[in-house]
Amino acid sequence: MGIMLGLGVMILSLAIKRGFKQEIREKVRGFSGDIQVIKYDLNNSDENSTIAADPAFVKKALSNKLIDRVMPFATKPGIIKVNDEIEGVVLKGVDKNYDRAFFQKNLVSGHVLDFTDTVASKKQLLISQITANRLKLKVGDKILMYFVQEPLRRRPFIIRGIYSTGIEDVDKTYVIGDMELIARLNNWSATEIGGYELKIANFDRLDEASRAVDDILPQKLKSYTITDNYPTIFAWLSLLDGNTNVILVLMIIVAVINMISALLIMILERTAMIGIFKAIGATNWNIQKVFLYNAFYLIGLGLLLGNLFGIGLGLFQYHTHFLKLDQASYYMSFVPIQFNSADIIFLNIGTLLICLLVLTGPSMLVTRISPVKAIQYQ
Repeated sequence: MGIMLGLGVMILSLAIKRGFKQEIREKVRGFSGDIQVIKYDLNNSDENSTIAADPAFVKKALSNKLIDRVMPFATKPGIIKVNDEIEGVVLKGVDKNYDRAFFQKNLVSGHVLDFTDTVASKKQLLISQITANRLKLKVGDKILMYFVQEPLRRRPFIIRGIYSTGIEDVDKTYVIGDMELIARLNNWSATEIGGYELKIANFDRLDEASRAVDDILPQKLKSYTITDNYPTIFAWLSLLDGNTNVILVLMIIVAVINMISALLIMILERTAMIGIFKAIGATNWNIQKVFLYNAFYLIGLGLLLGNLFGIGLGLFQYHTHFLKLDQASYYMSFVPIQFNSADIIFLNIGTLLICLLVLTGPSMLVTRISPVKAIQYQ
């Protein structure tokens, strides 16, 4: 039971850690891309400085196998006024080439932006669930958004869809619309954009991809990674590794203590048997092997039950989302699970080897038992 619970908890700990990191990372990546390229200036506002679209840069970037996608975008602050309420937001403009699968996955209601009708798309808006709740909006509602510039501009929109990423900084701030509208508001030419978002094929090679992008950047542009943009979130994710390592060590210790206790009890209960074996000529090692074989059986049974417990409970949570979380604190509403076969194999082999290695010491107690004293009362 000790090994079963220890192994089960270790499997679940690694699965939950991987699930957290994967889910939260994909949420942030889906909204902001992995690398953003903007104008090299001192502008720190929510409104991009314009840059000229650079097909040569896009071609070079996509020629690198690390880069999966390059998408233009632009941002512009605005104020939504509806139902006698106002809300400051940032309009993020995208075009038809933008990866809309992320918003499709995180839609609460409605639909993603439809760019087939270029006129209608400029009046469509995706808003977050937080913004919808604050302003009492639903899909299909009409709103006015004001853009503070000279002269003051206002534009009507229809709520096309409502999304929820679970990342409060994103949901409180952004609404999604057509980038062409931002270009018109700012009087940009057809070749001007706010910047590029790049998605890479393998997030584990983010630093390598960032260096590759820096090597081909035009002189007046700069790039920064998603970890630079959301340092708090990724620092929190890195802390999960330390917490998981502590749990693994504690569970290994629990399993080892249980097995040592079990082996010592078995040896003490069978003192007379050990004395008889020695009296008929059995060596200490032969007797030790009997107890180690029995311990191996118990460990194997514990590993089998531990796998059934850990993987079974994990699969149940994966399919049902039974265990819930506070989304405001954890960026998601349920405990995420992501199994990795290498983790499970490593935990099983590691637990088996550590337990057997540690049990070699207590089994040496056999050598200290005198056959005369062991069987004198039998």
